[in-house]
Amino acid sequence: MDLLSNLAYGFSIAATPTNLMLCLIGALVGTLIGVLPGIGPIATIAMLLPITYKLDPTGALIMLAGIYYGAQYGGSTTAILVNLPGESSSVVTALDGHQMAKKGRAGAALAIAALGSFVAGTFGTLLVAALGKPLTQVAQAFGPADYCALMVLGLVCAVVLASGSVLKAITMIFLGLLLSTIGTDLETGEQRMTFGLLPLADGIEFVTLAMGVFGFAEILRNLEQKQSRDVVEQKITNLMPTRADLKEAAPAVARGTLLGSVLGILPGGGAVLAAFGAYTLEKKISKNPQEFGKGAICGVAGPESANNAAAQTSFIPLLTLGIPPNAVMAIMVGAMTIHGIVPGPQIMTKQPDLFWGMIASMWLGNLMLVIINLPMVGLWVRLLRVPYRMLFPAILIFCAIGVYSINNQPFDVVLTAFFGLVGYLLLKLGFEPAPMLVAFVLGKIMEEKLRQAMLLSRGDAMTFFDFDKHPISATLMIVSIILLIVALLPSIRRKRDEVFVE
Repeated sequence: MDLLSNLAYGFSIAATPTNLMLCLIGALVGTLIGVLPGIGPIATIAMLLPITYKLDPTGALIMLAGIYYGAQYGGSTTAILVNLPGESSSVVTALDGHQMAKKGRAGAALAIAALGSFVAGTFGTLLVAALGKPLTQVAQAFGPADYCALMVLGLVCAVVLASGSVLKAITMIFLGLLLSTIGTDLETGEQRMTFGLLPLADGIEFVTLAMGVFGFAEILRNLEQKQSRDVVEQKITNLMPTRADLKEAAPAVARGTLLGSVLGILPGGGAVLAAFGAYTLEKKISKNPQEFGKGAICGVAGPESANNAAAQTSFIPLLTLGIPPNAVMAIMVGAMTIHGIVPGPQIMTKQPDLFWGMIASMWLGNLMLVIINLPMVGLWVRLLRVPYRMLFPAILIFCAIGVYSINNQPFDVVLTAFFGLVGYLLLKLGFEPAPMLVAFVLGKIMEEKLRQAMLLSRGDAMTFFDFDKHPISATLMIVSIILLIVALLPSIRRKRDEVFVE
């Protein structure tokens, strides 16, 4: 009954005219950036962070969350109609979705993607609501050593689940931790790694790093790619799937929802890993695996359900433990920090309106997305015809204005451009920047908890492995070490690389 009453309270917060409007704006913007290839939710949320300064914290987070799960919907539209994924989690949707569209079944593919996403989003929202209170109670029992160990586990999982080389992922983690230490030491007052530059005395702004590495770098990468847009020309009809389509897709939706819900919670997981995992699963258990890549409806239903479920459940570790499981959630931490909110167990106890209002808004946002996406397919197709060379100058100017407006310092814009070049170089060298952003966010909190734990133990580093005093910390540290060793084993690394290549 507590859950129902809390959800009712959440709907009373989310259903206010202002919050409904912000939820709708987030869903529309998310769909738009999902449809337009080359922008993505990370860069968009980073760009819009300065705008949220003037908004109520609950409304701001409702809008930013809407952008994230809205992008999962929009990405499927462009993947199906143009064979060009607008969002990275929709890459696998293009394999079968576009083939269905070529056969004149674009309407069925779009409808299954939308309905599967709605079912998964509803389940994910209920899971966030159900697990919120128990996990918050567990988190309240955490001491400094336990929190530090939890963050170490989060960083190790980010390494294990990152695509590409394990050593490159570890390098990015250390780079993120190093960047988080730049600025003035809160205990000693000494400046660290500022190179005598006064604007760096307060450290690197989160928005500056995120917008540079993901916004500017993505623009540079997209400008060098020649994208052929194979837009489906025939009129899209029959947006209601047949009974046979629903019967075939329903099990895939269920499996994708469950798999996405689990992978969304894991640090380093998220919508991309969930979509790829769901597609691989559907192909392996299918009686006709040869149909995949030729227009199999399960190849659309599974991944689309998985990526939306993962987008919802990514909020569980963020809201209950204060740990961002992926780069988008790391940006949400930045948004909370802007509004003076410390992510973690105190959100539910001290700010229940934010916690439950945000959860209720997720369901309302998913409902809005189903209603607005299918009837507006024609508009999205027309937007796809806009050349990228006409879009990027506006995106670049908007990014620069957003960065400048934070502190009104030209140095921030220059630093963002520098990080843009660094991000582009990292992409060209095969480094994935997402683990770096997660480490940057966790770095400051991790340093604080590490210092507290060392002070309480009088400098004894073995306090993290003390099963008598800190059983949670000891367990988490041992799990982290085992995961890292397993990930570095040559045989496991080969299998892991094969999975990511597939």
